[in-house]
Amino acid sequence: MRSTDPTEIAFASALLSGEGIEVFEMDVHMSVLEGSIGILPRRLLVRRDDADEARTVLRDNDLPVSE
Repeated sequence: MRSTDPTEIAFASALLSGEGIEVFEMDVHMSVLEGSIGILPRRLLVRRDDADEARTVLRDNDLPVSE
Protein backbone atom coordinates (compact mmCIF):
# COMPACT_ATOMS: atom_id res chain seq x y z
CA MET A 1 0.00 0.00 0.00
CA ARG A 2 1.15 3.52 -0.77
CA SER A 3 -0.51 6.71 0.51
CA THR A 4 0.19 10.32 1.45
CA ASP A 5 -2.64 10.23 4.02
CA PRO A 6 -1.20 9.43 7.48
CA THR A 7 -4.62 8.44 8.83
CA GLU A 8 -5.05 5.92 6.01
CA ILE A 9 -1.64 4.43 6.80
CA ALA A 10 -2.44 4.18 10.53
CA PHE A 11 -5.84 2.59 9.82
CA ALA A 12 -4.36 0.06 7.41
CA SER A 13 -1.57 -0.80 9.86
CA ALA A 14 -4.09 -1.40 12.63
CA LEU A 15 -6.29 -3.56 10.39
CA LEU A 16 -3.39 -5.69 9.19
CA SER A 17 -1.90 -6.06 12.66
CA GLY A 18 -5.32 -7.06 13.95
CA GLU A 19 -5.33 -9.88 11.41
CA GLY A 20 -1.92 -11.07 12.62
CA ILE A 21 -0.07 -9.70 9.59
CA GLU A 22 3.29 -8.08 10.36
CA VAL A 23 3.52 -4.60 8.85
CA PHE A 24 6.58 -2.44 8.22
CA GLU A 25 6.12 1.25 7.39
CA MET A 26 8.62 2.69 4.92
CA ASP A 27 9.48 6.32 4.15
CA VAL A 28 8.35 7.58 7.57
CA HIS A 29 11.21 10.04 7.88
CA MET A 30 11.05 11.37 4.32
CA SER A 31 9.08 14.39 5.59
CA VAL A 32 12.40 15.82 6.76
CA LEU A 33 13.59 15.87 3.16
CA GLU A 34 10.36 17.16 1.65
CA GLY A 35 9.71 19.85 4.24
CA SER A 36 6.60 18.23 5.80
CA ILE A 37 4.28 19.15 2.92
CA GLY A 38 3.01 15.59 2.49
CA ILE A 39 3.76 14.97 -1.19
CA LEU A 40 5.89 11.86 -0.75
CA PRO A 41 3.85 8.73 -0.10
CA ARG A 42 4.51 6.35 2.74
CA ARG A 43 4.47 2.63 2.05
CA LEU A 44 3.31 -0.35 4.06
CA LEU A 45 5.16 -3.59 3.45
CA VAL A 46 4.18 -7.10 4.46
CA ARG A 47 5.85 -10.47 4.06
CA ARG A 48 5.43 -12.08 0.66
CA ASP A 49 3.53 -15.00 2.25
CA ASP A 50 0.99 -12.55 3.73
CA ALA A 51 0.57 -10.38 0.63
CA ASP A 52 -2.64 -11.95 -0.71
CA GLU A 53 -4.35 -11.85 2.67
CA ALA A 54 -3.19 -8.26 3.23
CA ARG A 55 -4.60 -7.18 -0.16
CA THR A 56 -7.92 -8.79 0.72
CA VAL A 57 -8.08 -7.00 4.09
CA LEU A 58 -7.27 -3.65 2.47
CA ARG A 59 -9.78 -4.10 -0.36
CA ASP A 60 -12.51 -5.17 2.07
CA ASN A 61 -12.00 -1.88 3.89
CA ASP A 62 -11.90 0.29 0.75
CA LEU A 63 -8.21 1.11 1.08
CA PRO A 64 -5.82 1.44 -1.88
CA VAL A 65 -3.91 -1.69 -2.82
CA SER A 66 -0.55 -1.86 -4.57
CA GLU A 67 -0.12 -4.90 -6.78
